[in-house]
Amino acid sequence: MIAVRPMMHEDVAEACRILNEIVATGGTTAHETPFSEVLFVQSYLDGADKICCHVALDDRGEVAGFQWLGSHDALPEDCADIATFTRRDPVLRGAGRALFDETVKTAGALGFRTINATIRADNVLGLSYYEKMGFRDFSIAHGVPLRDGTPVNRISKRFSLKE
Repeated sequence: MIAVRPMMHEDVAEACRILNEIVATGGTTAHETPFSEVLFVQSYLDGADKICCHVALDDRGEVAGFQWLGSHDALPEDCADIATFTRRDPVLRGAGRALFDETVKTAGALGFRTINATIRADNVLGLSYYEKMGFRDFSIAHGVPLRDGTPVNRISKRFSLKE
């Protein structure tokens, strides 16, 4: 069983490193520039839009991934936004599922009805992950430009929380 708990300040360095490695690889996140630890804390741990943020820990107690749930002005009040990032090397199989199970419990307890994930159309891993978690296509934002101007569609998927 993979341990999942709320993210704490002592997790920031490792979680930020995981995110920055994903950003550096490219193509699997909307983020295109690395995060400083200060920006990471503002974005994922202490931001006013944060609903919750959990980490998955490997058998050595090291952060293997994290999942953030937050509010977004473009979404209905009963719909939360989600972002998931897991370590690529070494991969901890099941980390994404364990994180999502905890996030669903939290979102449901707080009265949310749906969770939104917006994924780049070229992010095959992300699209597959959210599909496996039970998300279904909701909308497409066509041709959202990357920093270099390259247009990439963004696919929004929604997960309905059972009541």
